[in-house]
Amino acid sequence: MTTLGVTTPDRVGRSAQLTVRRLIVFTLLFVLVIIAAIGISGLLERLLTAPAEIARGGTEGLARSLAFTLIGGPLAALLWWFAWKRLADESERSAVGWGLYVAGMLAVSLIAFVTALLGTASSLVGGDWEASGFSTAITWAAVWLWHRWMWRHPEKSPLRLASVPAVVGSAYGLVVAVLGAVNVLQVLFEEAIHGSAGSASVGASWALPFAQALVWAIGGGLVWWWHWRYEGARGVETKFAAVALVVVGVLGAGILALVGAGTLVFVLLRLAFARTDPMDEIVDPLGQALASAAIGSLVWAYHWRYAMARSLGTRQASILVISGVGLGAAATGIGIIVNSLLADLGDPLVGPDARLLLLGGISALAIGGPVWWLFWKPRQLVAPDELKYTGRRVYLVTVFGFSALVALITLLVVGYGLFEFLLEPATTGSLIDRIRVPLGLLVAAALVAIYHFSVWRRDQALAGPATPAPKRPIGQIILVANGDTESQARAIQDATGAPVTVWRRATTDADAVHGLQPATIAAALAGVGAPRVLVLAGPGDRIEIVPLAG
Repeated sequence: MTTLGVTTPDRVGRSAQLTVRRLIVFTLLFVLVIIAAIGISGLLERLLTAPAEIARGGTEGLARSLAFTLIGGPLAALLWWFAWKRLADESERSAVGWGLYVAGMLAVSLIAFVTALLGTASSLVGGDWEASGFSTAITWAAVWLWHRWMWRHPEKSPLRLASVPAVVGSAYGLVVAVLGAVNVLQVLFEEAIHGSAGSASVGASWALPFAQALVWAIGGGLVWWWHWRYEGARGVETKFAAVALVVVGVLGAGILALVGAGTLVFVLLRLAFARTDPMDEIVDPLGQALASAAIGSLVWAYHWRYAMARSLGTRQASILVISGVGLGAAATGIGIIVNSLLADLGDPLVGPDARLLLLGGISALAIGGPVWWLFWKPRQLVAPDELKYTGRRVYLVTVFGFSALVALITLLVVGYGLFEFLLEPATTGSLIDRIRVPLGLLVAAALVAIYHFSVWRRDQALAGPATPAPKRPIGQIILVANGDTESQARAIQDATGAPVTVWRRATTDADAVHGLQPATIAAALAGVGAPRVLVLAGPGDRIEIVPLAG
């Protein structure tokens, strides 16, 4: 049994060869499928046009489509048959390359066919027919269905990265739906605003963009719902799913809402204090601002609820990214306010522009400041688990480093402007006009850097001196199991802190398909210490722990 824990040169060489072979095969297959799809799409486009236009565009386009189809297609089919036959082996099915190929091709085909289909439908609403878009949609839809069948195959579906296609699909659908919904509301708000302002409005002028935006909103919403609910993306708790949730659902939606709210405040301030321009020009950004704020807030609130129900890392990451967005907006507002105040001391001809700058800075500070205060909670004591959270320390160091870098660069720019003014007194323009923009950035960046450095020092003091990490009683674990080996390995690593290498069983025992519970395997390792440990999980409820000498 001890020999199972030994890594021989022959085994390492064979593993490297298999990895390189899979990389080459799946990369070639990926490229050939794309080439064949492009060729078939081009031929289908010509079949959908009039017979007299079969050779439209000369022979070059037709020759390319024929070459891609008749050469790339058979080669892709042959290589796929070769790879598909090998997937009967459990090691091939659990390879990362197979999971990456399926996830990548599903993402590419989904984006291609949905974008082309919605673009074709949007053109049809406007009375135009795009044969190229429809042929692209049909071809890539077939590719997506083919790979989805492989993704859900009961015997040959990927065992690694199996949840990635659902997460990517839901994120893409959400982005398309949000952009479409923002455009829908923007058209409605602009029609209502300009109509109430007494502007000339053509009765059907807003109907076409409204219908086209609605197509994208509904299509993206269906894609999101399909992957989020039916494919199970909302229940996936992998690190990739957590990153997608935080980046797209929390950060992206939060930025959209804050930008819309900031623009709304800026328009209202212009209406109150700077009515120097025509009313139509002042209220022109209002429709998009209202739409962005409304849709962004709804999407953010929905995903925030899911983020707060996840792990501590996901919750803390969601809080940090939103506080970071608020901090960026507030710092930008401070820099713009300083710039506008200095502009009043410079050339008096820039007075109206300085007023708009001041209102823009106030808008950014009025939106970003409360958001940062609400989520960062500067006056609240930091919980012990937050002090230990690596993401908080990374956030503080990143913000301090970036703001310090900006402060250094702007300081150099200010110094350059100052010395240039002193060395060339005959040049036109005042010193303030030369340095007010970088000086505003310098003030904002310096404030951010000083504050976050002080917070980092305070956290270090509260956490106490760093203690060396205890030596792990287990150096490495080799898990031989079946079923959900990813969850089993993750539970073992969380319980022991040791890296886990998974060897899947080649078993035909029907009762052992689902494998043991991860918590049961992790509990069996309590008190075990060795450089390497072999864990035999199954069949049935059997667990055998074999400490290895090295």
